[in-house]
Amino acid sequence: KNIERCKFKNPTPVQKYAIPISEAGRDLMACAQTGSGKTAAFCFPIIHGILTRGLQGHNQRGGRKTYPLALVIAPTRELAIQIHEESRKFAYQTGVASCVIYGGAPAAQQFREMERGCDILVATPGRLIDLVDRAKISLSEVRYLALDEADRMLDMGFEPQIRQIVEQRDMPPTGERQTMLFSATFPREIQRMASDFLKDYIFLTVGRVGSSHTLITQQIEYLRSYEDKKSMLMDLVHAVKGLTLVFVETKRGADQLEDWLSREGFPSTSIHGYRTQQVREYALNSFRSGRTPILVTTDVATLGLDDVPHVSHVINFDLPSNIDGYVHRIGLTARAGNKGLATAFFTDKDAGLA
Repeated sequence: KNIERCKFKNPTPVQKYAIPISEAGRDLMACAQTGSGKTAAFCFPIIHGILTRGLQGHNQRGGRKTYPLALVIAPTRELAIQIHEESRKFAYQTGVASCVIYGGAPAAQQFREMERGCDILVATPGRLIDLVDRAKISLSEVRYLALDEADRMLDMGFEPQIRQIVEQRDMPPTGERQTMLFSATFPREIQRMASDFLKDYIFLTVGRVGSSHTLITQQIEYLRSYEDKKSMLMDLVHAVKGLTLVFVETKRGADQLEDWLSREGFPSTSIHGYRTQQVREYALNSFRSGRTPILVTTDVATLGLDDVPHVSHVINFDLPSNIDGYVHRIGLTARAGNKGLATAFFTDKDAGLA
């Protein structure tokens, strides 16, 4: 019924294959493009498994320590919040309780939520380790472990923390829990992590690993200077209607470009790592609603915009440092099967990325 309420009619390719694999109890390493429906691919089997085992509500209501049955680890606050909201929709009226914890927000509120019951815990690595070490959370009852956007977690330097969580706390070992690893790319570090965290796993790829979505039209503009980039940006914003994401390299660059766009009469907002969680959420909501249809951002946004189905244009004002980052960025235009446009600005200093 909840799947019907969410208006899901046909599974995406990754859902079509990942869900039966997980239902069979197998560990899974799934490689699929950004925006391919991975959240449902691991949430559905987890919720169904908890219901089938009759484990929902196992955590004593009002208890001071939380023993989640399922743990989902995500690299950013925005992505953790998004997964939590999706899991709540899928678990509506089932008795399966979902909670989210992340840094940059008061821990007391998160404690209260968990004490009311927590079967599925969605977490960022730092806050999770903090609360486990403070004896607020025990991982000893975890039956399901899912790592979403695992390659981005490696890019952001989270591998030591992830290994602490999986190998050095009280989590059941491989074979005693079911583990699902989801990633848009499959670098050697992910292969090593899969072999350490998974047992007798199935490797699933949808499309070409590390490739961009076929619905995305890509174009490159060679420009000589920063001023030329601003001029081209203005032309593109005029020409392409709909929500536009503009990626820059630095936090300062995001602030400067947003200020310039606003002064030129283009409603825009920006997010980056120096913004508080409240400010970031306000900016994302303003972008989603269309009040500010231009969002200038650093890579912090690539993992928190899966639920914005109408991004029509991604502009790489500054190119990322590697091709995987580029694939993640432009994939944000292909949500919900939409066609999208991706433009990259290329200058002489980017010659090494050619």
